[in-house]
Amino acid sequence: MNTDFFIDLLHKVKEFENSEACKPHSTTEDFRLWLNDQKYRKESPTKLFKNEEHQVAFTENEICKQVLLLARYSKQLIRKGLNDFPELANEEFTYLYRLKDEPNLTKIHLIERNGHEKQTGTQIIKRLLEYGLIEEKNDSEDKRSKRLNITKKGEDYFHRSVKKVNITSRILAGKLENNEKNEFLELLRKLNDFHSNLYFQYKNSNIDEITEAFD
Repeated sequence: MNTDFFIDLLHKVKEFENSEACKPHSTTEDFRLWLNDQKYRKESPTKLFKNEEHQVAFTENEICKQVLLLARYSKQLIRKGLNDFPELANEEFTYLYRLKDEPNLTKIHLIERNGHEKQTGTQIIKRLLEYGLIEEKNDSEDKRSKRLNITKKGEDYFHRSVKKVNITSRILAGKLENNEKNEFLELLRKLNDFHSNLYFQYKNSNIDEITEAFD
């Protein structure tokens, strides 16, 4: 083992110390995890496929990788941000906020507004009902449907959680400049508009059918 290795290691340690991942009491395990994360970020998702002699679109696969990572980071951060409101810390707060904005929605409409599958949305609504944050009543026109609204307790949770949600949102947006945030927001809206169309029009289609419509 030559001295170049130790010099390179010291450079990496210095880079870690200057990163946001380094804390006052960081351990060697923290350093190892940071190294792994740096390596993963630099890896292209096409490398594996190229090694296996598969053709793959680099940009599209990189978008997929980044979107998945961002979703995971966001979920963890939201749980921390809503630590004082464990009843809202998963997907519940998006349902509560949607009902605040659009009261008297049916169950299926609330689920669709949040882009979930019926089973997942039903479980979230069930938990909110059990927490006493929302209430249901029979639809006056369709007895098979239920209309949902926020309760007084739900209103209280909404108003008390807004500050934490705003703080979490600012952190989620990272250190992007204002113009970058606006550009990123427009791209996200464009991408979500596309997927919203897939969600509603091809809900029961398989990936081959969606691909055929997409092409």
